[in-house]
Amino acid sequence: MDQAWWASYQLGVPREIDMDEFAAIPAVLARSVARFGERPAFLNMGKSISYAELDQQSSAFAAYLQQVLKLPRGSRVAVMLPNLLQYPIAIFGILRAGMVVVNVNPLYTPRELSHQLKDSGSVAIVILANFAHTLEEIINVSDVKHVLLTEIGDRLDFPKRLIVNAVVKHIKKMVPAFNLPKHIKFNDAISAGSKHKATPVELGHSDIAFLQYTGGTTGVAKGAILTHGNIVANMQQAHAWIAPVVNEGTETIVTALPLYHIFSLTANCMVFSKIGATNLLITNPRDIPGFIKEIGKYPVTCMTGVNTLFNALLNNADFAKLDFSKWKLALGGGMAVQHAVADRWVKTTGVRLIEAYGLTETSPAAMMNPMNLPEFNGMIGLPISSTIGEVRNEEGKVLPPGEAGELFIHGPQVMAGYWQRPDETAKVLGKDGFVSTGDVAIMSPSGFFRLVDRKKDMILVSGFNVYPNEIEDVVASHPGVLEVACIGVNDDKSGEAVKIFVVKKDPKLTQEELIAHCRKNLTNYKIPRQVEFRDSLPKSNVGKILRRELRPT
Repeated sequence: MDQAWWASYQLGVPREIDMDEFAAIPAVLARSVARFGERPAFLNMGKSISYAELDQQSSAFAAYLQQVLKLPRGSRVAVMLPNLLQYPIAIFGILRAGMVVVNVNPLYTPRELSHQLKDSGSVAIVILANFAHTLEEIINVSDVKHVLLTEIGDRLDFPKRLIVNAVVKHIKKMVPAFNLPKHIKFNDAISAGSKHKATPVELGHSDIAFLQYTGGTTGVAKGAILTHGNIVANMQQAHAWIAPVVNEGTETIVTALPLYHIFSLTANCMVFSKIGATNLLITNPRDIPGFIKEIGKYPVTCMTGVNTLFNALLNNADFAKLDFSKWKLALGGGMAVQHAVADRWVKTTGVRLIEAYGLTETSPAAMMNPMNLPEFNGMIGLPISSTIGEVRNEEGKVLPPGEAGELFIHGPQVMAGYWQRPDETAKVLGKDGFVSTGDVAIMSPSGFFRLVDRKKDMILVSGFNVYPNEIEDVVASHPGVLEVACIGVNDDKSGEAVKIFVVKKDPKLTQEELIAHCRKNLTNYKIPRQVEFRDSLPKSNVGKILRRELRPT
């Protein structure tokens, strides 16, 4: 008998989900609207929208895309927003219109944005004015024909809307000048759409919902094709596991991780909308004092986060002063949860920190620790419902408990493949439907899985994937660089940080010049934190730079 299955059975965790309950994501939202219509669905900056209002506003946006812009079914629409009320309105509207959401990190450089827009074939984009200058630089080389522009305070009530927008633009000067003459205001789009009726679209499990971009060993970001069936499955799976500790229609979850990231997108936006919870959207979680103050205003019951976020909260004295009497669940993912942080968390809040594991390619949840475990165990948990986990050797043989090998995952949440990249798809998605995670793991005799290391060279910075080839390509484009190699090194704050080894072409080249060059081309978390100059780099007999010889022993 499979040890993981037996462990789940013993712990009372449901082993299978009902995939036929919902045909697509809009059907899940429709049920929540019917059951929890007047309950706040999303809350941000003191303003909430109910499930009924989310239904009306997302329907209006869907109608605008269909009836005004005349976009056909299956069109890719990019969304480049932080955690604001505009985000759920936009994505649920896009999905209801039968179109595909392309999530974009708002902090992308023009180079990164250009690649994602061109690769996805996005024809429209919903973007915050703060980042419009980035789009301006590359819009002419993309397929984007429609720009829907919004400002931070746009969905707030008058006069707060005007005040917030004025402060952001004129006092804090957070909106660089831009020129996008044909842009449409997001609020105007909703108003125009409300004068039309959205055409219902029949969607099924095989229809594409998201192109969720993730890095690759080639250094080129790839769009993981996540279908409605993938996301519905992960909603059902995650809900089945957290059901013992949450109640439908009563919860308030802190949503601090960005919704454009797959963890927050599914775990918070999707799963907790399914159960009629209120998502408390935190727009700037890096402002820890402001973040804590915001949490203190509301009857919070649940939170998701990465290890670095939990650690940052614990290291602020005001966090311990909050009222944790209603808290039920704290879920950590995106990167390994450190034992010391988990111990401090339960001592401070009285709530255990539950570790989960997943990938963009698994929508993302693949494994999770049961809610009724007595203490933190340092494991990534058991395969969630309707999911199989296997540890295999290089020959593909399934290994017994206690032996280390690559972790493979099979379940209804596994992606359909990579967008327009059949060769890359074939590398990670076998004919048996198992996805190769690239992570080395061990299954314990009791069926729990523990991560050992990553097989790939991926670097995990605060839960975000960073791939050495991309960093090396950017650094190598500097005229003063002869050779470069990139690795990940341990970092107390972010788990890992990027380090580069550089052989100079220009003897006058400095660390400061390289970092400045990287800032122009890379998102902040990808920027090297350490630079080491060397006379040469270790190479194989065919001239390949050997990163493994650069890693600390």
